[in-house]
Amino acid sequence: MTTTPTQDAARGDDPGFEIRRRPPWIWIALSLAVVVAVVVAASFALGNDDKSPNEIPGATLVIATDEGCAGEQALVEFIAENVAPKYGIKVANRGLSDSTTINRAVSDGEFAGTLYQHKLWLKQVLEANPDFEEVAVTPVFRWGFGIWSQKYTDPAQLPDGATVSLYSDPANEAQGLWLLERAGLIKLNPDAEKWRVTQKDILENPKNLKFLLLDFAAQSRSLPDLDAAVGYTYFYQAAKVPERYQIFAPPPPDEFAGQLTIGSRWADTENIKNLVKAFKDPAVQEFLATDPSVKGGLLPLQ
Repeated sequence: MTTTPTQDAARGDDPGFEIRRRPPWIWIALSLAVVVAVVVAASFALGNDDKSPNEIPGATLVIATDEGCAGEQALVEFIAENVAPKYGIKVANRGLSDSTTINRAVSDGEFAGTLYQHKLWLKQVLEANPDFEEVAVTPVFRWGFGIWSQKYTDPAQLPDGATVSLYSDPANEAQGLWLLERAGLIKLNPDAEKWRVTQKDILENPKNLKFLLLDFAAQSRSLPDLDAAVGYTYFYQAAKVPERYQIFAPPPPDEFAGQLTIGSRWADTENIKNLVKAFKDPAVQEFLATDPSVKGGLLPLQ
């Protein structure tokens, strides 16, 4: 907008120049320039680095554990304090409850790894999420896993038609069926892979057992209402169920061992190579065999 001479000029008040208002687009352009400058400055200040901690020397490598498993957390904390420094790395624990969140973070490199799942569980995760890139690199421990009952002291005492709870996810349902066969309660198809079996693979069920599928926490809470349940020791420990109610617990097979699982893209980084070495260190198995914080819940491999 341009001003024009007025009566002020006739009175000699004309300043002798015109006042022009800047077009609005100039202010918009200046504002955008300031924003860009701030973003660029912040990028330089922060290094503008999107690298995973797996790639950065000296970065802390986070291991995700099941937030309900104090034994897993104790194991990672032991490794962080007593083993990781020998391999020149820093390790920390992060407890989470959601399997998909944990595995996505490992696949993306936000977390260095996790150890709460066995190979069959990992296989199910990858089938359900084909964009995840993960691999199990070494077994670390065996979970305590057994038959529990508040009504009977031996699996042979279960009556005809007894209700037995298995876990509701396929991987752990298979492990439960394997254990029931070990206890002499059912017979499975010998041609089926033991870590993939379902109730359809039961060839003989002489006690006519009835199966109730429950999730982890619900099963331990429901034990008083069941004839028996097949589940992980640490969930029963967390629910304050006395260990005397575990009536059968043979060593689980290697297929159900807890695996250190990492993001495939980071397998060749120095951090992850050293992380794997740390988890393979003999001190880890010694800890599992002797420390009371994991007793019964996490078992050594041998």
